Amino acid sequence: MINPFHEKEKGEHMKNIEPIETKIENGDCLEILKKYPENFFNLIVTSPPYADSRSKTYGGIKPDDYVEWFLPRAEEFFRVLKPDGTFILNIKEKAVNGERHTYVMELILALRKQGWLWTEEFVWHKKNCFPGKWPNRFRDAWERCLQFNKSKKFNMYQDEVMVPMGDWAKTRLKKLSSTDHTRDESKVNSGFGKNISNWVGRNMAFPTNVLHFATECYNKNHSAVFPKALPEWFIKLFTKENDWVLDPFAGSGTTLEVSQDLMRNSVGIEILPEYCELVNKRTAPYQYKLCEEEAVYESNN
Repeated sequence: MINPFHEKEKGEHMKNIEPIETKIENGDCLEILKKYPENFFNLIVTSPPYADSRSKTYGGIKPDDYVEWFLPRAEEFFRVLKPDGTFILNIKEKAVNGERHTYVMELILALRKQGWLWTEEFVWHKKNCFPGKWPNRFRDAWERCLQFNKSKKFNMYQDEVMVPMGDWAKTRLKKLSSTDHTRDESKVNSGFGKNISNWVGRNMAFPTNVLHFATECYNKNHSAVFPKALPEWFIKLFTKENDWVLDPFAGSGTTLEVSQDLMRNSVGIEILPEYCELVNKRTAPYQYKLCEEEAVYESNN
């Protein structure tokens, strides 16, 4: 599917437009990706089926078999990702027989042996996690978003995800003490310190590696819960307009829809044909909307 109208220069309506491609492929990403060239995608962001999860839709992968199942697919991810690209893996280990299984930790170690650099780990705090009660633990309110790279030099656009300083700055920076103008060393001699005066005049700050997003699901019949805000944050951080984004476990197509909205090319791979149909429905209206805008622009000029 092609989105034919891309407003490249903001402020000039429908001028210097470029095509944006949104494509959904039906099949196993292990096989589908073999037809893609090396070093093609700028970002891979995905939430694969978790161990023993989605058994009615994906069959489920046993925790003890998860690493063996995932590694061949990760090898293809490595091949199609650009050297300066990033791979974001949203995953969470499950509890088995009263304790957390170690398949996520085992997968991290196995991916490092495969050649991936485990650059960072983000925590997705699910602000509206499902209620529940268990005899030996509390409900899950967070998931991992693991960042992997092929090299230490990768594209990262930190200014795109800056956040407001917050109300605390209005009072805290209003009247600075003498120590606020110098590096105020930690009172416990930890070696850490801060210069509060560096924050004067700033309206925005860089975020932390904890992301606070509520869960959501476009399709109530879909077994995965993946908020638009999650892939949107990573797409802004690691790509620019016209870059290529891959979601090898596309599900209901949230990553593709967000990529489309942000003027990124995208490819989604989904093993279930009914979900592919859903993705086409979600992304098609955007194409028609742009066509209508172009028609209005042409008629007025």
